[in-house]
Amino acid sequence: MDADFDFEGRTDACRRALAESDADCLVLLPGPNLQYLTDFRDEPMERHLLLFVPREGEPTLLAPAMYGEQLSETWLSDVRLWDDDEDPREHLGAIAAELGPDRVLVDDRMWARFTQDLRGAFDAEFGLASEVLADLRIRKDDDELDAIERASSLADRVSEELRTLGEGVVGTTERELAREIDSRLVDAGGEAPSFETIVASGPNGARPHHRRGSREIEAGDPVVLDFGTRVDGYPSDQTRTVVFAGEPPAGFEEVHDVVREAQEAAIDRVEPGVPAEAVDAAAREVIEAAGYGEAFVHRTGHGVGCEVHEPPYIVADNSRALEPGMTFSVEPGIYLAGEFGVRIEDLVCVTDDGARRLNDSPRGWR
Repeated sequence: MDADFDFEGRTDACRRALAESDADCLVLLPGPNLQYLTDFRDEPMERHLLLFVPREGEPTLLAPAMYGEQLSETWLSDVRLWDDDEDPREHLGAIAAELGPDRVLVDDRMWARFTQDLRGAFDAEFGLASEVLADLRIRKDDDELDAIERASSLADRVSEELRTLGEGVVGTTERELAREIDSRLVDAGGEAPSFETIVASGPNGARPHHRRGSREIEAGDPVVLDFGTRVDGYPSDQTRTVVFAGEPPAGFEEVHDVVREAQEAAIDRVEPGVPAEAVDAAAREVIEAAGYGEAFVHRTGHGVGCEVHEPPYIVADNSRALEPGMTFSVEPGIYLAGEFGVRIEDLVCVTDDGARRLNDSPRGWR
């Protein structure tokens, strides 16, 4: 069942944030920000589809006529459609004349061609939409958390199913296993994979974002499995490192134990008021004490919401204090080039007095 997100309320909050800033208008294209305010989901394309949110008055959506029926399902009332035989830049000029802003914030993902067209239409200073939207999106409300938790439960279910395959995985290529995972995520009720599923076996596991390839999984291979799905547009993201059959290589069990301990230490550090960098430090201290500090080559985590990667980032030098509703991954890893890699990842939500895991599938390697 689709969640009943308050898109108008979110837009009102956006307008209030604009009023408190020195900006007059927000311009968004298809992507996470547009989804957050309207529930319209699509990929950017060469046609002009842009949402204008002024600090006062109703938003205006400029869109190709082919989207008319889809956009009629949104809450927006001022939808201006243009035909393929028209020049949408003329509509931009009309909207610019109506709004007359001195400072415009454009989507952080705005295509360069659209930014150029906006600069041609608006006599204004330009900034980034994250100036007002990042702080609105960084704390998840109950409906958002419910969607992320349901998506996480589906990923957990698939993770548990994969363990039952055992020796049947041996001889399968990474690409074949990734397709199996994607199929199971959809069959379980997910909308689509959150991102390109990672299956990294043996030495490929030492590459944090290897994705997938033609290598056949062998007995004794540690296999890094990083995947998720979406529910109501919100993603899950979990990682387990599994040996499907046979005995793992020398040193693997020790490394896996260190990564599990590092993840526990980081999650134990999560509570309101704690700076994000302290969570990163908690994981890093465990790994460094075990002698693998140089093999932990990425941040400890990233926020999850409309995007799989968004603030807050759990990384050194991020002094932002954690707040209830912030939701992010905790995913320490150790990567030994030419040998194997180990990563364990769960999503956590900051509560009023600590943290709640959104994943509960087994974290062991067998």
